[in-house]
Amino acid sequence: VMVAHKDPLFDIYLTVSWLLRFISTMLIPKKDRLLILESLFQEGVMVAHKDFNAPKHHILDTKNLYVIKLMQSLKSRELVRESFSWMWYYYYLTNEGIEYLRDYLSIAEDVVPNTLKKKPAAPRSGGASRGGYSRGGDDRRRGYDDKKAGGAPGGSFEPSFRSEGGYGRGGERFGRGGGRGRGSRGGFGRGGARDE
Repeated sequence: VMVAHKDPLFDIYLTVSWLLRFISTMLIPKKDRLLILESLFQEGVMVAHKDFNAPKHHILDTKNLYVIKLMQSLKSRELVRESFSWMWYYYYLTNEGIEYLRDYLSIAEDVVPNTLKKKPAAPRSGGASRGGYSRGGDDRRRGYDDKKAGGAPGGSFEPSFRSEGGYGRGGERFGRGGGRGRGSRGGFGRGGARDE
């Protein structure tokens, strides 16, 4: 119901604001809304590709636009948290959102989303530590026994750092300046004098 005021600009403002509110409201069919909300409550999370024209959500049998708009509505009421990365929206159900969906969908108190369920601990094999390897002298993945200090190379280890050849800057095999010879100077686009 529109109430006429003395100021015609105010009447125009009310009309435009009413139209914008009506247009911006998306009507989502009830079966699709229930499908999205049940999936959100069951998993505790929802993901949607940022493609408003996609005919179908990649998991649910509904339009992708319905999922995004319903999640935006829940986000505005702080019932879900949103993060966005690489053209994908990620929505996480908050505690208030769990309570809201529990009331809206008439779900029992003992039912919780999958994100809140604890996974049973995986059975460990006897005596093994993380990674399935035992501590001690029979450690095959390291290739040396625990008595050697720090795993330093033994014997006559003498590294050689030669300036000619190799793979680095000014080398002859590949990379910038490869194949120019010993007198070449490295650099990024510098055309300085050469010693040739």
